[in-house]
Amino acid sequence: MSQRINRRIFLRGLGGACVAAPLLSSLMDRGAKAQPVAPPTRLIAMYTHYGCITNRFFPVKSHGPLAASDLDATTLAPLVPYLGKLLIPRGIRSMNEWTSKLERGQGNDPHLQACGSYFTCHPVTPNSDDPFSFLPATRLEAMPTGPSLDHVIAKQLSPRGIPLFMRVGNRSENSPTAVSYAAAETPYPGFGTPSEAFSSLTGLFKTGEPLSADSYAAARGKSIIDLVRNDLDTLERKDMSRADKSKLEAWKSLLDETGAVLTSPHCNIDVARALGATAMTVDSASSAASNDDPLMVRITESLDGADVYSAVAALAAVCNANPVIFLKYPGTYVFKGLGLTYDSHLLSLRKVDASHIGGCSPGVIDMLLAIDRYHSQKFAKLLSLLDQVPEADGTTVLDASAAVWFQEMSDGNAHNLNNLPIIQAGGAGGYFKTGWTVNVADGSADLSRGNSEAVCTEGVPGPSSGTDPNLANAPINKYFCNLMNALGVKAGADGFPARGGSEEVTRYGRYDRTEDFVHGGTVPPTIHSPGEFSALRASA
Repeated sequence: MSQRINRRIFLRGLGGACVAAPLLSSLMDRGAKAQPVAPPTRLIAMYTHYGCITNRFFPVKSHGPLAASDLDATTLAPLVPYLGKLLIPRGIRSMNEWTSKLERGQGNDPHLQACGSYFTCHPVTPNSDDPFSFLPATRLEAMPTGPSLDHVIAKQLSPRGIPLFMRVGNRSENSPTAVSYAAAETPYPGFGTPSEAFSSLTGLFKTGEPLSADSYAAARGKSIIDLVRNDLDTLERKDMSRADKSKLEAWKSLLDETGAVLTSPHCNIDVARALGATAMTVDSASSAASNDDPLMVRITESLDGADVYSAVAALAAVCNANPVIFLKYPGTYVFKGLGLTYDSHLLSLRKVDASHIGGCSPGVIDMLLAIDRYHSQKFAKLLSLLDQVPEADGTTVLDASAAVWFQEMSDGNAHNLNNLPIIQAGGAGGYFKTGWTVNVADGSADLSRGNSEAVCTEGVPGPSSGTDPNLANAPINKYFCNLMNALGVKAGADGFPARGGSEEVTRYGRYDRTEDFVHGGTVPPTIHSPGEFSALRASA
């Protein structure tokens, strides 16, 4: 039976039944009852660079139930098979937008500060107030002043407090493109090849068998008692008989001695093979990292190099080896397998010579659409892997998860961060609404899809191909609160994530208004709109 290794529900589910119901008769007499066990909840994120052709990406409808016809005419068409499991949050802005006149963020570099602030919601340091400076310290080396979302969640929920972060294609990370930070100014490289991550999973199972409790405990580095210690302490403070208190102490001692953990019967070699996560495939994909186009290298009939990373991510989710899994696709990448000869960054600027002058290069929109469709196909493949493994309650691993495709910016030419393209699949065990597109900004069904096919501007790219800056500005911080609460992350009394907390998360980051990032954080830390997006909840 697959079970949630998570303090928030442990005592409410089978863990609670094991720890309390069979032992503590004085509490049972007062109506305590065991509840059904929920499947574990995971966050599996995919991150891509340079945005998209927004008016071909977003459905025309920005609020309401999704139909296949809403996606058929967009670059999201590969996701139609998962229509009922999709959630498209519209109207969201990420933080720290670069502008030529220093209007909505710092003046470091359009990509450095967009990436550095994306999952941290912190400014970068050292600061630049010159949007056209080429000083290496501010343009190439600045880093955020706080940790990123993957590490904030992992500190509470993951083994050893570390997320599973994989760099698809094994491209090195540097400040302009890095998104994962273990702490302030501390970039986290994660794994570059799928074999590195896969080797940490193979100890979790034996051929044809579920993993043993002992091997699972050793691999994860945490036991049940570690995960539920605070909840057991709370239980101890309840009014119960002396006999029940003695039983609880005996049970805690037993858990400490055995190091017992909850396991998943689907974490075995047969499921790994079905997903495509085998020694052969991961070794082949890892070897392909030196290829000119490692993402496109065909590994098997159904998997290319990028898919193997997704297969390892899916296996990690199935084994519940880590509830926080990030797949970061490379920036400045030449998709030769798509017939392209220019890198994705230059193409996003609509110019292949980086001059930013004159009209669009011939055929550049079609090239960008090819990249958008490719990324949609990769996300669809990830969803197919997560959706093929069942949970004990009749749902799938995808249903119990939140699989989210994040993009660095909206339009790569305008470098705008409002009207952000975000696609989620899976309701995280019923926490999120699915089968919908939800406009969290104003609830309208006709929110702008942007102007990505506008004519390129003279000089430095301006907002003409982006979205009116007055639209679609709901802060991404609130969506991050949704995700953290869905996973069971806890906050302190101030609403910020905190180990040992007991409240829901209502605040995240340093700022939730992009204008506050101007000058690099001189405004006192302020969250103007605390809480999550209630419209994204299944109960809304």
